[in-house]
Amino acid sequence: MLTDSNCAQVDKSSPPIVVEEARKLMEEVPGWEMRDSMITREFKYKNFSEAMRFVNRVADLAEGQDHHPDIHISYNKVRLDLSTHKIGGLSMNDFIMAAKVNRL
Repeated sequence: MLTDSNCAQVDKSSPPIVVEEARKLMEEVPGWEMRDSMITREFKYKNFSEAMRFVNRVADLAEGQDHHPDIHISYNKVRLDLSTHKIGGLSMNDFIMAAKVNRL
């Protein structure tokens, strides 16, 4: 289970996850979409305060896992984009973070 795993350091020479494997992993992170070399999900809240509480929880999780999403905030909407920039694509860390965010 992805939520039982922790993000690990990724070597720059590691290849990104191949599309077929990424598609299989997408089944474990409902609500997320794969776009190009990232996975993304939008969350909607009642208001700005709720959205920011969620963002702060994501920030704490990201710090603990040492894997940080790109966070886009627009009043009550939060979009998270996950990609492993170091390798220019998706790694297992992106799916672990997505699963852990879903659990929040």
